[in-house]
Amino acid sequence: MRVVIIGAGNVATVLGRRIKKAGHEILQVISRSQESAKVLAQELGCNASNNFADIDKTGELFLVAMSDAALNELKEKINVGDKLVVHTAGSVCKDVLKDVSVNYGTLYPLQSLRKENPDESIVIPILIDAINDYSIRIINDFAISISPIVSYTQDDQRLKLHVGAVLTSNFANHLYCLALEFCEKEKVDFKLLQPLIEETAARLKSQSPCDMQTGPAARKDVLTLDKHLRLLTAHPKLRTLYLRMTDSIMNP
Repeated sequence: MRVVIIGAGNVATVLGRRIKKAGHEILQVISRSQESAKVLAQELGCNASNNFADIDKTGELFLVAMSDAALNELKEKINVGDKLVVHTAGSVCKDVLKDVSVNYGTLYPLQSLRKENPDESIVIPILIDAINDYSIRIINDFAISISPIVSYTQDDQRLKLHVGAVLTSNFANHLYCLALEFCEKEKVDFKLLQPLIEETAARLKSQSPCDMQTGPAARKDVLTLDKHLRLLTAHPKLRTLYLRMTDSIMNP
């Protein structure tokens, strides 16, 4: 397909690479930042612009990878008639595009994407939705060309999965960050925890996380919990979080 990418951040970059690798023709990258547009366009071998009036309407699919706020302003910038437009946001309704084209939908990558990570083996599940059958067929065929996992997911389902993504990825990563800070302050090696992190994640492939819960809270080991809380007195923010997580585990 002939593709125009609107946006030049992490999502636009990672998906752009996969779109190009799948054999699609990328015509243009448009971004509010001319510099960012040029950098990505150079990598993808296409034109760049920071002027929405210059959008290449010969495109067959317009992939919008912008912030939620920018998505809500897009209708004031472009209208591509009956060309297919999709956005990549997890928590924004597809109808945000209704004034941009009569054919529109979503193509949401359910994965943490960083353009600095060149690993193309990472699986990116794609959640798709559209306003009509014509659009969903095209989006589905396109999504299959860039991902082995494609699921039809309506707005409300996608929003729920987005919450799940925040819990399992963003919140979990924040805990890693807090653990790193704790280890650095207490002068112990955070890297010694990495095999534990990897093993816990690996078990999810075959077991329910609810069945894998271990630790002093799961065992109701009051003596160990008391030792931990005494140590965390010097880390009040972390101590409060520890208490709340412990309560959640002990009183599901």
